[in-house]
Amino acid sequence: MITRRQLFAALALVALVLSTATADALTRRLPFDQKAFAEAQAAGRPILVEFYTTWCPVCKVQRPFLTTLGQNPKYQKIAYFEIDFDKHKDLAREFRVHKQSTLIVFKGKNEVARSTGDTNKASIEALVAKSL
Repeated sequence: MITRRQLFAALALVALVLSTATADALTRRLPFDQKAFAEAQAAGRPILVEFYTTWCPVCKVQRPFLTTLGQNPKYQKIAYFEIDFDKHKDLAREFRVHKQSTLIVFKGKNEVARSTGDTNKASIEALVAKSL
């Protein structure tokens, strides 16, 4: 038989899982998927594409800034895709990216801005804001 304490603990766990499942889009980095990207573009969504590598010191500075932005309700509608620069050279060519630590923002199908190697929190936020 389940006690009230166990029931409460189970409900609390379910609430936690549901709250993380609906977390804002910017903090949920999605591995790049052409279909999901095309759907986001067709829907006119703001989009952020991040080209990173695991060894890149600039990328390691950028990611916490992007995570912090994702906690701001202003940026919750942004579709955020990550692409490993070393593993996906084909996508790097398709997006005309020559170096990791490149951030590209779109308004639907239109690229509106990009940066490479930027570690300034304010300018990264300004770049991301251009997608809105």
